[in-house]
Amino acid sequence: MSKFAAYNIDLKALGQGKHSYTYTLDDEYFGKIDSTEVQRGNVTAVVDVMVSAAGYEVKFQVEGTAIIACDRCLDDMVQAIKADDKLRIRLGDELTDDGEVMVLPERDPVLNVAWFLYELIALAIPIKHVHAPGECNKTMAAKLRSHIAVSLNDEGDEEDEDSEFYEEED
Repeated sequence: MSKFAAYNIDLKALGQGKHSYTYTLDDEYFGKIDSTEVQRGNVTAVVDVMVSAAGYEVKFQVEGTAIIACDRCLDDMVQAIKADDKLRIRLGDELTDDGEVMVLPERDPVLNVAWFLYELIALAIPIKHVHAPGECNKTMAAKLRSHIAVSLNDEGDEEDEDSEFYEEED
């Protein structure tokens, strides 16, 4: 049995209309995913599958928090997560994905949503993720300040190039 069997949705077994699935994505889930970006968190995911004659429309909604490393001090920080996406699926001869419509093989029409949910969470994390001013690890912030590059401004005075980035409250 797959470690993500709980995230399988057998599309052929669904009748016409809307079907909802709710998942709690916790530290155990993130540990099983085994990715470096997000390793812990608590996110609620809702997956709605709308079945029609034209195929399947799957809507994903995630909301909660992920624990990630601060880019500045490397300590853990809590990042709020809220995102949604949708996927159109139809059944066909073999698995294909052209970016707009995913085709699942009719002989095995099972959609595993575990990785889709993880990707949605990972994409909801800002590229630059840092603690709020004053919340970084004080020891690491001091080390960063001691190695910061300085440049001369127009008046010939020295100034820190990234002073606002490393500014900490005392």
